[in-house]
Amino acid sequence: MQTIEDTCDDVDGLKWFNWLYRAVTQAVETRVNAGGFADPAWLAQLDVQFAGLYFRSLSASLTGEPCPGCWDVVFSVRNDARLGRIQFALAGINAHINHDLSEAIVATCQATNTVPQHRSPQYGDYTSLNATLDGLIQQAKTTLNVRLPGDPLPVITTLENTIAAWNVAAARETAWKNAEQLWYLPAPLADGLLDTIDGFTTVIGKALLAPVP
Repeated sequence: MQTIEDTCDDVDGLKWFNWLYRAVTQAVETRVNAGGFADPAWLAQLDVQFAGLYFRSLSASLTGEPCPGCWDVVFSVRNDARLGRIQFALAGINAHINHDLSEAIVATCQATNTVPQHRSPQYGDYTSLNATLDGLIQQAKTTLNVRLPGDPLPVITTLENTIAAWNVAAARETAWKNAEQLWYLPAPLADGLLDTIDGFTTVIGKALLAPVP
């Protein structure tokens, strides 16, 4: 992530999602290292599986291969100077949580011989991170509230309402519920659910990336 951030210039929207995601990953690592979790190894594995999905989507985009639609809407407008840095940060977080996280949970459970279910120790650890993540996103809303080149955004736009409607705890809860469904579905039905999730997440991404006046 540091390499990606160093490679991107300030007018590349990818830089600002990557910046926020790197801060999130570091915060999770700090929390895990500090202890207090029922299954820290599970959380560490989730972090690895989760990041891998982002890297694979970015690699696919850079090499001209297909990537999920929710990521394509982010990558396709990376250099649109009309957009704000916070729009890219949240559109990326939207794609990563609403689309990728359920897959990462399933992959983590497969790797650790656990099952995604509510009231499990893993679910308790998972939800305990919500306050930390929400704090980082709230801080980013202030820090990144400028256009890609660093120019001020308009004082009053509909962007504030769009951003305010996006809730990290709700998105992560939906991702967990989707993971529970994916866990028990046969492959063809699981693929269909993932396509539906991608379509829903793409719509949200387009709303977050609508240019402001």
